[in-house]
Amino acid sequence: MNKLVIVESPSKSKTIEKYLGNEYTVVASMGHIRDLATTGKFGLGVDVDNDFSPSYIPMKGKKKVINELKKLSKNANCVYLATDPDREGEAISWHLKEALGLKKDYERVTFNEITKDVILDAFAHPRDIDIDLVKSQETRRILDRIIGFRLSKLMQSKTGGKSAGRVQSVALKLIVDREREIAAFIPDEYWSVTALFGEMKADLEKYKNKKIELKTEEEASHVVNSLDKYFNIMDIDIKEKNKKGVMPFKTSTLQQVAVNKLNFASSKTMRIAQKLYEGIDIGSETVGLITYMRTDSERISPIFVEEAFKFIKEKFGDNYIGQVKLQKKNDNMQDAHEGIRVTSLYRTPESLKKYLSNDEYKLYSLIYARSLACLMADAKVKATALTLENNEYLFKATGSVLIFDGYLKVYGDYENSEDVLLPDLTGITVLEADDVVKEQHFTKPAPRYTESSLIKELEKLGIGRPSTYATIMETIKARDYVKVEDKKFIPTKIGIETTDKLQEGFSDIINVEYTANMEKELDDIALAKINYVSVLKEFYDKFEPLVEDAFKNMEKKEAEKTGELCPNCGSPLVIRNGKYGEFVACSNYPECKYIKKEEVAVVEVCDCPNCGNKIIEKKSRRGKVFYGCSNYPKCKTAYWDKPIGEKCPQCGEMLLEKNGIVHCSVCEYKKD
Repeated sequence: MNKLVIVESPSKSKTIEKYLGNEYTVVASMGHIRDLATTGKFGLGVDVDNDFSPSYIPMKGKKKVINELKKLSKNANCVYLATDPDREGEAISWHLKEALGLKKDYERVTFNEITKDVILDAFAHPRDIDIDLVKSQETRRILDRIIGFRLSKLMQSKTGGKSAGRVQSVALKLIVDREREIAAFIPDEYWSVTALFGEMKADLEKYKNKKIELKTEEEASHVVNSLDKYFNIMDIDIKEKNKKGVMPFKTSTLQQVAVNKLNFASSKTMRIAQKLYEGIDIGSETVGLITYMRTDSERISPIFVEEAFKFIKEKFGDNYIGQVKLQKKNDNMQDAHEGIRVTSLYRTPESLKKYLSNDEYKLYSLIYARSLACLMADAKVKATALTLENNEYLFKATGSVLIFDGYLKVYGDYENSEDVLLPDLTGITVLEADDVVKEQHFTKPAPRYTESSLIKELEKLGIGRPSTYATIMETIKARDYVKVEDKKFIPTKIGIETTDKLQEGFSDIINVEYTANMEKELDDIALAKINYVSVLKEFYDKFEPLVEDAFKNMEKKEAEKTGELCPNCGSPLVIRNGKYGEFVACSNYPECKYIKKEEVAVVEVCDCPNCGNKIIEKKSRRGKVFYGCSNYPKCKTAYWDKPIGEKCPQCGEMLLEKNGIVHCSVCEYKKD
């Protein structure tokens, strides 16, 4: 063996190994191999009194991996560190270099897509490890460790909250602040007046050429009573407008669209995208189907643009060829690589469907459509605005008709775009209304955040990075700081209490401006503009005194009493927060470990198909309803959807019901 290549994942290694010659051996580190120790002051694994020098140890289960890689590297003439092309990947390469004791016998190789030509070109142009990128990532990790360890311990002692974090706590604060805005919102009443002409509607806009606002029913009734049934056509404005095409995907926009159009959680989107990037066996070859999926760039390579224009011309014609769109520059943007796109437009979703799971096919289809649409011509619409007059009141009706589909030919399924037709009014000067109606409305507060809108807000505010959005979403859910209803985040009691305590002592640090500025400083470290030690020192000198003061002086939240006494020791019972939500326990813990067991009425659903006992309604530890056998653990029959007691006519297994649809628990049968 002459040359050793180290990547993060086995699937990535298998794909790349097929492109390189027999002189290369490609192996996987299985992700990160080292992390900060939990020794030293406050268990930080960082010497805060010695330029924040970190102490690294092998991650759990990684000693064996490191030893195997050491053996392989000693027998290699050269070691290629081919981890992901971002700060995280750069840091993994550096940790591999340090852990394996590599000196000058290594090369750093990066690539944005895993296709044969790109891989061979990358190995022909290796480079050194970018130590500034590594220091930027290391500084982020140290900051997150200090804040996470210190504030989490504080919150556990003062509120019962499970954790706090540099970015996670700001995201939670946005959710809590929005909830309070909604609670404090006082709606204002207003009324609209609409004239109806068959299927056409015209809304009241002005009176005597001034914008009119109707606050009460009396005002709306006065308008209606002032009108006659004939409306004069004052103006018909017809314009041809361009409907601008879409930009290429970046991490945040991919996650947002996947949430809205595919109903994928951001974590699921990234998990599937990772697999599409690392390589899929498509029969003739194993190949990466999309480019690297953690990016805030929207650039597209000239090679792909050339291929796309050729493909568009062949499939749709010259008039569908668009142009490369320029990304708006953002101070927090890392433009190190491309936007997210497919690696070849000739690998259509339909041609790959048999090689992909259903979810992989859905996500690949979305990325494929966006990759093509972003380089196609704008759509064109004929927009019509009709102005009607009645006793000095002006009404307006609008309509639009798609006259050239452009990029919508491939992306129309992912955009809401419907024609609104107005009648042909050529030669007509007066219209007779079928009716004029008034309607009451109330102003509404800003909506609760969804995963999609929260990711969009975090990106707009410059908080977090492409690689962190999905983790943030999962963390605030896993810590029970929020619950999700109708796809919207609602802060829980413990989430609100944790936010309030953090703001009580750390409002200068746990806020949007400070967190966004820290992201900028991390960028500056990556660009060698500032020294990482000075950033850490400035932060720590401000942060640690606040923590010490909070441990001494922050009032501890007392557990709420239930009014009952403990049957074991007579102490008051209180409501506590645990891993799976609220529970009632003795206030004399840990001396008394009594926990009240809630008596839940047994709801029988049907007979168990496997043992003859009853399937009953149950709840998981996280409170999710499921249906399992009453004879558990002897019988482990269980379903997430509700069984209806009938057998599938195709395979004989239990039929289940979800959202009014009856389906088989095993096969693809659905009941009409």
